[in-house]
Amino acid sequence: MSDKAPEAEVREFAVAFRAFLDWISNSARDEERNEVDVLLAEFLGAEGMAHSVVTRELPPLEHVNLQTALDAWCARPGRTVDIHGITVPPHHAPPNLQQLVTAESMAPVRLAAPALADLPNGPGSTLGCLRSAILLVTDPLGSYVLFIQGPGDHHPSLEVEVAGLPVETAQGVLAELDALRAELNVYRGHMLDVSIGPMGNVVLGFGAPPGLARDDVVLPGLVLDRIERHALGVAAHRDALLAAGQHLKRGLLLYGPPGTGKTHTTRYLLGQMTGYTRLVLTGRSLVAVGPVTELARALQPAVVVLEDVDLVAEDRTMGPRSSPVLFDLLDSMDGAAADADLLFLLTTNRADLLEPALAARPGRVDVAVEIDLPDAAARERLLTLYGRGVPLALTEADVQAAVERTDGTTASFLKELIRRSVLEALHDDPALPAVTGAHLTRALDDLLDAAQGVTRTLLGVGVDPATLPAGGLSMDSDAMMMTAGRRSRMVYIRPH
Repeated sequence: MSDKAPEAEVREFAVAFRAFLDWISNSARDEERNEVDVLLAEFLGAEGMAHSVVTRELPPLEHVNLQTALDAWCARPGRTVDIHGITVPPHHAPPNLQQLVTAESMAPVRLAAPALADLPNGPGSTLGCLRSAILLVTDPLGSYVLFIQGPGDHHPSLEVEVAGLPVETAQGVLAELDALRAELNVYRGHMLDVSIGPMGNVVLGFGAPPGLARDDVVLPGLVLDRIERHALGVAAHRDALLAAGQHLKRGLLLYGPPGTGKTHTTRYLLGQMTGYTRLVLTGRSLVAVGPVTELARALQPAVVVLEDVDLVAEDRTMGPRSSPVLFDLLDSMDGAAADADLLFLLTTNRADLLEPALAARPGRVDVAVEIDLPDAAARERLLTLYGRGVPLALTEADVQAAVERTDGTTASFLKELIRRSVLEALHDDPALPAVTGAHLTRALDDLLDAAQGVTRTLLGVGVDPATLPAGGLSMDSDAMMMTAGRRSRMVYIRPH
């Protein structure tokens, strides 16, 4: 047998060996290709992969509105949508769609079931919102991809991206989603509490309707009428005012000592304005007045409530520096058109500290109303009101004695008086048969005792607003309950 293999066998071996090497090389490349990259490449094809990725960034508070819009958009006839979630290992920043399409993602991305953020979409209801998901879309426009990236620890913004379409067509898809977000906005017409999230973003919570009737607000009739006319009357006569060439944008300021009920009056008004989107800012959330007012303009008719506004609107002559939030506030109050149905409702314990520019133009503050301490008749009404639902066994003499002894106190003080009277009665008999005059007297003796000076101050008793720091006592808004009217008066601020 020859030492050399036949030439044909050598050639056959070389071909087989080369095929083996190609197989190994292709298998290695397939393993290196990420399954997400493969999915996108196969779905979009060469033509779709050649188009630019178009990105729209949205405020994080729009996450629930984007999902609401997506749900409606995906369900339209002639459109099929296949949704895939993606995951990245811990401590890796999430990729954007450009990185996924070009297989340039630094993190090893994998397909998974879509992760959802359970977000409020109404009082007592929530909606599962996509956090990081790829939507493979087929409709008359062709085959293209939407990528939703919700806010997270490594990615504080909300983004929706489109790949596989010409730029103008992709912009049209985003515009269609924008229109649906506006049309189906879950915040419209609700009462919303504004807070600041851990990343400094605006967070909106659905508040419960106050459920207060007019009789729950103890104010002189003329004072309450004037407040209602400026806040509610414009809403009732919106069309007639516009026809007469009158502006709808307006500002109302409630001011006076702490504990007299400015917040309570505000809550009453909000409960009556059921057709309005009502946004309430207090404390730290006041810094969000700019984006919140922008939202209010989009959802008008709307009310923007700024409690303890002196915290951010202090007169610029009072110190060397001005708060940048003041300028946001002034810009926000000026930014809407005159025919925008917006009410800015402000409260403060220190009207003397407010920036004069708040009244420099129509639509900032048009009317200011002082809410002062309750007179004797108001204190009697307040005791009756706070005693609703309490088994009271009080004589007329008991009530009149309490009214006389509470001269100079606040509505908050009277509310606490009833609560302590109930505690005194429970101390005598846990079955609480009734609250008597003796219980009321003991509770009042305790509240008026010299040792209770700090308690009375916290309830607004004996507090001169001129001696308070900006923001007053910073009492909880729920503690400032009922309003009353000794020396209450209206002050009209003329536009300069």
